[in-house]
Amino acid sequence: MSQPHKIILDTDPGIDDAMAIFFAFQSPAIEVLGLTTVYGNVPVTMSAQNALRLCDLAEVDVPVTQGVGLPWVGPESTYAHFVHGDNGFGDIPVAPPKRQLDPRSSAQFIVDTVKAQPGEVTLVAVGPLGNLALALRLEPELPKLVKQVYIMGGAAFVKGNVTPLAEANIWNDAHAAAIVFGADWELTMFGLDVTYDIPFAPDFVDILAEKNPVLGGFVRDSSQFYMDFYSQGLPQRVCYFHDAFPLAYLIQPELFKFTRGHARVGVDTLDRGQTSLAPEGSTMSPLWLDAPQINVATQVDHAALTQLFIDTYAN
Repeated sequence: MSQPHKIILDTDPGIDDAMAIFFAFQSPAIEVLGLTTVYGNVPVTMSAQNALRLCDLAEVDVPVTQGVGLPWVGPESTYAHFVHGDNGFGDIPVAPPKRQLDPRSSAQFIVDTVKAQPGEVTLVAVGPLGNLALALRLEPELPKLVKQVYIMGGAAFVKGNVTPLAEANIWNDAHAAAIVFGADWELTMFGLDVTYDIPFAPDFVDILAEKNPVLGGFVRDSSQFYMDFYSQGLPQRVCYFHDAFPLAYLIQPELFKFTRGHARVGVDTLDRGQTSLAPEGSTMSPLWLDAPQINVATQVDHAALTQLFIDTYAN
């Protein structure tokens, strides 16, 4: 087997974050160098403590850092407790963490880790992008040191889930997202174009629990609250696991299809958080041609992705 992919997982746990973190921990193809936390689904203090709790449950000892707690511009977020519960885990009981946070900020941890292993580390960000934006400010050479950047966020050709235009992670810190999208690194976006394309049936979490009673059981129990939210007004219960998609791509890239193009992030009142893409060759406008190019996931093999998640939880 080839060397595992070294990643820093930037996260705001969060129920689908928990599913993704456990997926990364369980995969022999991924080496998690650390969990960097950010506000988003929950406040950053809760996000950091929740990341420690997930390490306890998985019995995995990696550095966990607390990061950005406010948007780059504007007031504190209102968070998504209505999706993830008051404790971020669907209000199921969770024990206090046994381990301590790494004292560095998330941005400093990103800079230190990437500098120590230049060209080897993939940043996988599945929350708002404040930590990555701050890391770029701390170390302007960061794009030359990082292997690549994968984000769960945005909506290129589909509607948003916070406004008609914007997906939650990008909307939550649009100015930070604009900095990250504008940096000179290889960025791949896994947004609602693919993550909303697969509503997982309720028995999916039961299968994860059967394959892995501890970690899968936690995902099953915590996701009931989350499923209640996603299933409102629908004839049957469904669940979405947005945050695991970029990790799946690391392991099985052939499952995805992409559109490459020039990307911009809206930061004005009405278009805040909009991720607009001009596919290659679609425009002559200098306003677009000056924007960096990114890869946007637009299709995924549903059955194979579902099987990958199940098989990895069974490890």
